[in-house]
Amino acid sequence: MKKVNCIQFNRLLPQLIIAAFLIFLMPKTGRAQLILPGGGGGGSSGPSYTPLESWYFEDTNFWANAYGFDPISFTNLSSSPLGNNTAVVVDSTNQAWLQYNVYEADGTTNLTVDQGSVMFWYAPNWASTNDAYYPGSGPGVYGRLLEVGGYTPDSSYGWWSIYVDDVGANFYFSAQTNDSSSNCYTLSTPIDWTTNRWHFIALTYSSTNVSLYIDGALATNDPAGLAVWPSQDVLANGFFLGSDSNGVLQAHGMFDDLRTYNVPVDATTIGNDFNREKFPYLMNPANVGNCLMFPSALSSAVAFAPYTPVFSGPGNLIWVTNASSCVTSNNVWVTDVVATPGAGGKMNLTFTIEGGYDGLAYDVFVNSTLSKGFAWSWQGQGYHCNRYTLTGMPNTACFLQLGTPQDTDGDGLTDAYEHLTGISDPTMYSTDGTGMADGWEIFYFGHTGVDPNADPDGDGMTNYQEYMAGTNPNVPDNYGVLVTEPKLNLNLP
Repeated sequence: MKKVNCIQFNRLLPQLIIAAFLIFLMPKTGRAQLILPGGGGGGSSGPSYTPLESWYFEDTNFWANAYGFDPISFTNLSSSPLGNNTAVVVDSTNQAWLQYNVYEADGTTNLTVDQGSVMFWYAPNWASTNDAYYPGSGPGVYGRLLEVGGYTPDSSYGWWSIYVDDVGANFYFSAQTNDSSSNCYTLSTPIDWTTNRWHFIALTYSSTNVSLYIDGALATNDPAGLAVWPSQDVLANGFFLGSDSNGVLQAHGMFDDLRTYNVPVDATTIGNDFNREKFPYLMNPANVGNCLMFPSALSSAVAFAPYTPVFSGPGNLIWVTNASSCVTSNNVWVTDVVATPGAGGKMNLTFTIEGGYDGLAYDVFVNSTLSKGFAWSWQGQGYHCNRYTLTGMPNTACFLQLGTPQDTDGDGLTDAYEHLTGISDPTMYSTDGTGMADGWEIFYFGHTGVDPNADPDGDGMTNYQEYMAGTNPNVPDNYGVLVTEPKLNLNLP
């Protein structure tokens, strides 16, 4: 255990910025303690889920998973700092793959194919051909995001795959067994993706339902369920992330925070996971995918009014106890900082907020680097004279900053939030000039520059009309819902 004294800085801009510099020198262990496979549970208090396995992709030498198991093989991979710390990149002009066991030698199960869930973050290095603002050429192949086995026209082998088409306009889940029936189970949904823009992918599957989620929302589902999957012989060859087994049909993109479960995770949990995890992915200004500003479709002036605060509440902060002593001040800072080892090679950080005033919620931001251009991640709000813990922090370096509740432009985002994330202008209610508050756009879309005339939920109301009505632009309101039905596809490439 390491205890680090706090360092207090002077006031900077509208927010009070206090940084605690923590250099973790504790060495990593080769293998973490295994957690028994889980995934179900809960009760009247609500479900809880334990992953079968997790991959954080911070071991860029061997790409071991969170429990220390190495992959079977890999080649021509690279890494990127644009994920939640480090992301693995499968994008090469040569063959490239990352292959893991389905079953480890000690009996540990990493993936189930008949019933369970798979979740991960993915950012393409391509844009969809149907992108409204910046159309691209797609991946150029039917890019595999995660795959077991391989497709055969006569279903003579066995296949289980999450993938996109060659133009980046459709997202698929397919499965085959080895019954030589030529049948192929396929569930699909249309997509419109931008270069380097992260997406949270979740697939849940069982004999009674198959569902695809994108960015925390249900994209399509099949209540008939899954009835075919690869045999044990195929599973013995493991699964591939980012390509097929030959390393040719690459997804051409970045992957991060992959986890698997042996039961279907419910929709509410998937939505909550997306909202909890999205900040380092969708609000990093160093990522060009987060900085594309779309042209405004409105030119008339709009009467602005203060918007309800968007990011509020404890977030990832875990309250520990009241501080033994309480100091009131015009300044606010962190003190009594303690770093301890946490799960998956991460660190837990416990600290006290001192100074400030009663009743004011102070934003807590973290970063693992002080390099220019790297956005800070909002972790939640805390109150002075209280002690909190943050889990899952990087084990190399972690920096803290506190922000005051000041919101100069009344857009629902504090000045500190807008300044530190760099996602919008702290002096402008509507940075992109659409008339929609920055806070509203970021809350529902993760970025500004939202097209006010678009209708993403297809309910007949434009984004601007939804904003004025105070409704969710991603959920239809009293209009028909368009659902993509699963289709049988016998001629997949």
